[in-house]
Order: sequence, then structure tokens, then C-alpha cells
Amino acid sequence: MGLKQSDYLLLYETMVRIREFEETARSLMLEGRLAGFLHLYSGEEAIASGVCSELSDEDCICSTHRGHGHIIAKGGSVNRMMAELYGKDTGYSQGKSGSMHIADIDIGIIGANGIVGACIPIANGVAFALRYKKKDAVAVAFFGDGATNRGTFHEALNLASAWRLPVVFVCENNGFGMSTPPSRATNNRRLSERAAAYNIPGVTVDGNDPVAVKEAAAAAVRLAKIGKGPSLIECVTWRHHGHYIGDPAVYKDPEEQKKWLSADHDPITRFENRLLYENIAHEAELERIREAARRELHAAVAFAEESPAPAPETLLENVYA
Repeated sequence: MGLKQSDYLLLYETMVRIREFEETARSLMLEGRLAGFLHLYSGEEAIASGVCSELSDEDCICSTHRGHGHIIAKGGSVNRMMAELYGKDTGYSQGKSGSMHIADIDIGIIGANGIVGACIPIANGVAFALRYKKKDAVAVAFFGDGATNRGTFHEALNLASAWRLPVVFVCENNGFGMSTPPSRATNNRRLSERAAAYNIPGVTVDGNDPVAVKEAAAAAVRLAKIGKGPSLIECVTWRHHGHYIGDPAVYKDPEEQKKWLSADHDPITRFENRLLYENIAHEAELERIREAARRELHAAVAFAEESPAPAPETLLENVYA
């Protein structure tokens, strides 16, 4: 895949914006300024950035409880996202959804979902609708490694294969299904091997390399759009924090954690080093991107804090379609 400088910089910018959002939200939660649960995407930014760089507004994504990165990469508004986390009227769902159920149908974000693996069969339905309407578009389902042991995963892959649906299944193998590593829950060396049971392509890529993810996504999207059906992409990555804010993550080996957080493994610092080494960008350019992300999130927090709370009489509005 011949990438232009702008492609590399867009990948980097998206990853930095996701990390800034997540770490800002983490600080706000620890300060007691946000309520509810918060599942952070820090460490997994290369996956959403790589996959969504191959999607248009017509293409759709179905996300998870750890979905902020997907939404930002697909073009979601950080102002409306932050307002939703604050429970404000200007949020995506007027403060009703919180962190785990953000949606923006206008740009193909069908919605995040707090139930493990629930987005996978939903993506099948979306893919069927896209084909029925003769759209040149695909549906993408993001899910974690733990979801691959649920019946919904296997039923969805079987149906998508049988009907050759234009759907891409993206497994974000971040090392733990809550606190259980895949090695204790499955005998597969790679989770992508499970694609063979349904006679669809399956590939495992370095989930901390946005270019590798982008290339895999491009191939899968191309197959889906020419009627060849679904693909399964396993992206091997690492969750920087616990399952949720407040989880001490004592199940993580300290040395393993230290390794994955190092400059050689962290997707952002590693990509920075690549861009500098290959003369794709200069440090000043990267710092401009980082500073822009910081300003964007500072403004998003101000927007959320200055926004009004939902009026009590709107409590039951938009609860049911």
C-alpha cells in the first residue's frame, strides 16, 4: 500500500486525539467530575485509526463499551462526546447514554454497546440493510478477545459467511477478557484461526501498528464491497489501564505491563519514532498535532461544563423509537 505523507499524518493525528480524549476523561473521572463507568481505549488507538481510515461516512461501525476511539476515528464530535460523559443536554443522547452507548447515525456510527459481543450480530443486520439498499458500503464490528467465546460471535460469522454479507469483523485482542487472558479461555494460537471454520479470510496483525491495521482493513473492505463476503481481522494490542477506571489490574504481570507501555510498544510513541526515522515528519509537525489535540480537548471540557443539564421534562424523550 503506497501511503502519502498526509495518510501517515492523519493516522498519527487520529491516534493522538483518541489518547488525549481518553487520558483527559480518566483525569476527570479520578477527580470526581464524571459519573458512571469509564472503559478506556488507551493503548489500542492504532486499531480504530487504521480501520476507520479506510471507511467513508456511508460505511457503518458497531462499537463496544470501550468505544470512544472508534467514534473519534469515524469522525464523531469530541464536544458532544464529552458533554455526553458529563450527562449534559448537548451530548449525543442528551446525557442519557453516558460513555457506553454513543451513536451518530449520520456518519455511520450505529452505536456503542455495553453488552459483550452484542454489536457483532447487529453489524450483520446493518450489512444486510446496506446490501438491500444497494449501498456501496460495509459494516464493521469491533469487539474484544473475550467476545470470541460467545455464541453471538460464532452465529454471526456463520450467517455472514453463508449470506456473503459485506461486513468486517475486527477483534481487538488486548490481552484480557476483563481479567482473563485468551490463553486461559481458548486453545487457539491466534483467534483469527476461527475464521477457517466459516470459510472466510482470517488474519492476525500487529494492532499497535496503524499501517498494518490499515492494510488489513483495506483488503477486507475491498473483498466485502465486491461481494466476496466477510473477513475476520485480529489486532494484537494491549490495554494500558484496567478493564475500567477503578480496576487495579492486579492480574497484569508488572514486567509485561512495563514492556507494552515502553516506547517500543506504545502505538503512538512507536509511530512517532517511525515518522521521524523515515523523514515522513519533523518533530515540530508532530508537536503541532499534539498541541492541537490538547487544545481540542480543553475546549471540549469547557463546552461540556458550560452546557446545560437536561430539563427534567425531557426524561422520557427519545427513550423508545
